[in-house]
Amino acid sequence: MANAKPVDPRALRESPLQHLATDMEAAEVLGPQGVAVREVPFATMIGIRATPGGSAHASIAAVLPDGLPSAVGQVAGAPDALAVLWNSPDEFLAVSVTEHPTLLATLEAALGDERGHVVDLSSNRTIVELSGPAAVSVLRKTTPTDVHPSVFTINRAITTTLARTPVLMWRTDETTWRIMPRASFAEHIAFVLMDAMHEFNHVLID
Repeated sequence: MANAKPVDPRALRESPLQHLATDMEAAEVLGPQGVAVREVPFATMIGIRATPGGSAHASIAAVLPDGLPSAVGQVAGAPDALAVLWNSPDEFLAVSVTEHPTLLATLEAALGDERGHVVDLSSNRTIVELSGPAAVSVLRKTTPTDVHPSVFTINRAITTTLARTPVLMWRTDETTWRIMPRASFAEHIAFVLMDAMHEFNHVLID
C-alpha cells in the first residue's frame, strides 16, 4: 500500500525475558520480607576499552557526564541516567536504562583514531533487577560474593558469578540490585532467583 506507514523495527523486538514477565510478577513476595524480580529491557550498553593515562581514555572520559571510574567496583554516574561500570583496568561498560541513540556515535568520535575500542553491546546482555528487603538474602543463596551492606556498598558493581554463571552485579540502592547476565543466560538467572525467592512466601511474621 502506497500510504502505509513504515513499521518501527523496535516494536518487533523481544527482550530475553519477555516471555517470563508474568512468572516474575507472580513470584513477587510482599511484606517486610518482600522481594521482587523484573527485567529492565532494551538498555543501551556500550563496551569501552581505553588505557588509563592515555589520550583515548582522557577523550572518552571528557564526553561522559561523570567521566570513567578509576578502580574496581567503582561506578561513575547514576542508575537512572547514564552510568559507567568498571570491568577491568582498561575495560568499562556504559549503561543507560533508556535508549541513548547518540551515545555510540559520541564515544566513537571521542575515540577517533586512538588505540582502544567502542562497541555497541546492547543486545549482548539484559538487566535483571532484584529488589526488596529480602533481596540480599536471595543473593546470599545464589552467589559466592559477599553482599553484606558494609562490603557491597550502594553504587558498587563487580564481575562475579550467580548460579555459576558470569554476571555483572550492581547495587543501585539500599534494597535494589541489577544483575546483568549475557542474554543467553538470562532465563537461567531468572529461574534461579525466582526459586530462591520462594521460601519468603512462607516466612512467619509476628
